[in-house]
Amino acid sequence: MKNQEPKALWASFYSLTQIPRPSGKRKEIADFLVNYGKSLGLETLQDEIGNVLIRKPASPGMENHPGVILQGHMDMVPQKNSDKVFDFEKDAIQAYVEDNGEWVTADGTTLGADNGIGVATAMAILADKNAVHPPLEALFTIDEETGMYGANDLKAGWLKGKYLLNLDSETEGELYVGCAGGVDATATFAYQPVETEEGDIALRVEVKGCKGGHSGCDIHLQRANAIKLLFRFLKDAVANFEARLAYVEGGSLRNAIPREAAAVITIPADSYQDVQDLVDRYEDLFLSEYDGVETDLHFTAQEVECPKKEMPEDVQDFLIHAVTLCPHGVYRVIPEAPDIVETSNNLAMIRSQISEDKCQIEVQCLTRSSVESRKEELQSVIQSAFSLAGAEVKFSGAYPGWKPNLKSRLLATMKSVYEKEFGTEPRVVIIHAGLECGIIGAKYEGMEMISFGPTIEHPHSPDERVNIATVQKFYRFVQAALQQL
Repeated sequence: MKNQEPKALWASFYSLTQIPRPSGKRKEIADFLVNYGKSLGLETLQDEIGNVLIRKPASPGMENHPGVILQGHMDMVPQKNSDKVFDFEKDAIQAYVEDNGEWVTADGTTLGADNGIGVATAMAILADKNAVHPPLEALFTIDEETGMYGANDLKAGWLKGKYLLNLDSETEGELYVGCAGGVDATATFAYQPVETEEGDIALRVEVKGCKGGHSGCDIHLQRANAIKLLFRFLKDAVANFEARLAYVEGGSLRNAIPREAAAVITIPADSYQDVQDLVDRYEDLFLSEYDGVETDLHFTAQEVECPKKEMPEDVQDFLIHAVTLCPHGVYRVIPEAPDIVETSNNLAMIRSQISEDKCQIEVQCLTRSSVESRKEELQSVIQSAFSLAGAEVKFSGAYPGWKPNLKSRLLATMKSVYEKEFGTEPRVVIIHAGLECGIIGAKYEGMEMISFGPTIEHPHSPDERVNIATVQKFYRFVQAALQQL
């Protein structure tokens, strides 16, 4: 990987793969970037929450040009295949070039090209003594993937630049000028467990092998949600085979489509074969429904030690009905542009939390929309589904959308530079995924922003990979744009 061009960018990206940096584990990567800036002799700052800002003076003759900010986030999404032994808080990413020589990927885990390539690009520009650019700032934010906390807590007045280049998009040849806003929903079912019926046995039923993916970029691809599949089965098993729910877990991140979900259920011993047959029927059904979409989906059941306690029947039934009712996927497209998602919901995570003094189940969703009223409408739908089931529902982490400015000088310049460099016109796009631009723009009125990047496939999943040729084009584009701004 380090032998690819541009070498400075790939060397920086390799360094990032060696530093564990899932969201929340911020000190090591922040310290690395602080030390990197200081090693270059550049002004290097860090705010109270951990964001890092490195300033580089303008090239001779460009001192009076408006300042430019290169912006990316430090953290990555920690996702791995179920058979991969890996600790995202301790282990280095095992990145490699695929046999065809066209892609860089990782062995059984997310790669961290989202947003490691953007961060590495800024690092390479900072280190390049021959780069031509206006006054330059490189802003590296914390914990974007779990709630955009770095951007949310960014101080107004800290940045000096007029133009912000967000290096966190995933399709080369596209310039993003707007994005959806979002909000997190958490529904909590609290309960007192009851004794498991004497003579019952327990099964762990598990959906795994779904593709998952980014809940913004991939939500329209009709991929399976493992939680939704599991609860279709649970509703049937409870209704027809006296199944009872003792434990459930699924998904791992608010902005990743759930790839795996599992539950421990208890059943009468004489229902064992009937339930096993039901599992087999549902696996066949799921494979048929997602033919051509999900190629590695598996649904299995395995007998496990029977728990002493389980959920009360009424709470279990309310939970199953609420999760079944909860929307997942595209809720509405933009009427004037039906190929663009306007509003969606990701039913992202479910988790049993069992202790001596408290038992509860949390369900988490991430709702996105480029229209604030539609986001509020879908919030209301989700709240109704879970409130009627007796859950406590809270919303948090709301962030604004990014309103397009199609008349900005920055957009005109970027389009002109791209066409001159590559002979084609870039696509101007509004993205459904959340970007930090909307949050930063709200703090810096009048700042002009563009988001762009190389081609990254399957972000937020272990299939994540980045196209080498597009990284070369991306870096060339950044260099050329800086010369013209």
